[in-house]
Amino acid sequence: MKLVEYPSGSSAGSTVFVGKNRFGNWVVREQNGIFGGLFASRAHALKYALSENGQHPDTILEVSREIDIFCRTRRKSAQLSKGNSFS
Repeated sequence: MKLVEYPSGSSAGSTVFVGKNRFGNWVVREQNGIFGGLFASRAHALKYALSENGQHPDTILEVSREIDIFCRTRRKSAQLSKGNSFS
């Protein structure tokens, strides 16, 4: 993973990964799963990544390995925080 330091000493955001999934679609995924998407073209994927990360191209990494989107739901995380499990 790439560590990005900014001259001001403040962080402009986390790393955003851009690459293709096993079906050949372009995927954008923020390292913590805060945002992401599926795109038909590299140009659209990069445009989305830039718009979501505050126009910081230095925090975007294009990966050569296969990546995918992981979806989190509020319901699942809310239930897990209450001690419920999904068996």
